[in-house]
Amino acid sequence: MAVLIIIAFVLGYALIAFEHPIRIDKAAPALFTGVICWVILIFGIEQMPVMETLTGEHADTAEFLKHSLFEHLGSISEILFFLLGAMTIVELVDAHDGFRVITDRIKTTNKVKLLWILTWVCFFMSATLDNMTTTILMCALLRKIMKDQEVMWLFGGFVIISANAGGAWSPIGDVTTIMLWIGGQVTAYNIIIKAILPSIVSLLVPLIVASYILRKENKPLEKFDDAASTSGHITTAFERNLIFVLGVLSLLFVPVFKAITHLPPYMGILLAVGAMWMITELIHRYKDDDKRTELSVASTLQKIDTPSILFFLGILLAVGSLETSGYLNQLAGVLDTHLGSIFTINTLIGFLSAIVDNVPMVAACMGMYDLTTYPQDHSFWELLAYCAGTGGSILIIGSAAGVAAMGILKVDFLWYLKRISLYAIIGYIAGVGVYYVQSMML
Repeated sequence: MAVLIIIAFVLGYALIAFEHPIRIDKAAPALFTGVICWVILIFGIEQMPVMETLTGEHADTAEFLKHSLFEHLGSISEILFFLLGAMTIVELVDAHDGFRVITDRIKTTNKVKLLWILTWVCFFMSATLDNMTTTILMCALLRKIMKDQEVMWLFGGFVIISANAGGAWSPIGDVTTIMLWIGGQVTAYNIIIKAILPSIVSLLVPLIVASYILRKENKPLEKFDDAASTSGHITTAFERNLIFVLGVLSLLFVPVFKAITHLPPYMGILLAVGAMWMITELIHRYKDDDKRTELSVASTLQKIDTPSILFFLGILLAVGSLETSGYLNQLAGVLDTHLGSIFTINTLIGFLSAIVDNVPMVAACMGMYDLTTYPQDHSFWELLAYCAGTGGSILIIGSAAGVAAMGILKVDFLWYLKRISLYAIIGYIAGVGVYYVQSMML
């Protein structure tokens, strides 16, 4: 029974990976796998590694599992509501043709030039916002620029790499770095100084390789005809610019809101959605009913990719079951026992975070080692922040940014594996190498 939960998890991932060949939406196997893993956990918990830690008041396994599921669902809901709010704001800007503020100014058809501009903008944006919000915004922009699906997916893949790289070195850019910062394992100044160069290299190396390949192809970018695509728009220039500015400010407001109130980010994004909802209702209150409906938040909510949100729910439920079972903690212990080197352990954790969510992996490491073993700002914590943050780019479902891009751009899992994963791997390894050299020199 204990092995069944791992088998179910692997089979679920296989069904997600082969979504297009078998013609089953990825959300279906994700939800099925998430629930089945918890069912197996309930009936087979007596054989799970977690049983070794259940003593005293936690000895009641039914209550323990109920409490654990409640905790996981709470943390998952925070991500889902944040994702829902951010996607609503982006879709609302799109409904008002707000992205024309940017797309009208992009004149180049040179793929290499545009790739470098967009990825570096994404890199620094994700450090200021966070990697998932930045990815949602950038992918919505790509949909308005790119006509060719393959090119859009390629740019989307590099958005994921750059967003995760940008989030890794910032104390507010990625959830795992935030965990280490709040937990006292790293300080804000030190993680920026020590992790920024490896993060830059993890993006720079794939960019150089991709630029060489794109130059050899020598094909200009095929863009949408903005004049044709927006000839029937029903918003004025003032409304487009206003909603675009409000949308961007709303996303920038979230980290500020969190810093001031100490409430979770999803509260900030929901506040922003509520404010924009009221503003758009006021702006369009004298328009015809049809136009008001088309530009309303209620209409925008119908355009949200709900299956992608349910897919995210299923994946995180499945990972939560593995964490509750004790297998992830057991895996962390095995790595510590058999590898020893902090560079080897963290490098492998980065690869594993492409398969299972990086949050429980980092949480397991934080639980295994206290600050007496590795003090604040030790190389172990700095490298863990980099590896857990950037390693998720190796697979499209290895990070929140990847899942968001998968939902918005409809990127195929196997296509990403064939076309983007190698870029992510060489960048990831190059960044680890840079950190190793940097630590030897300092």
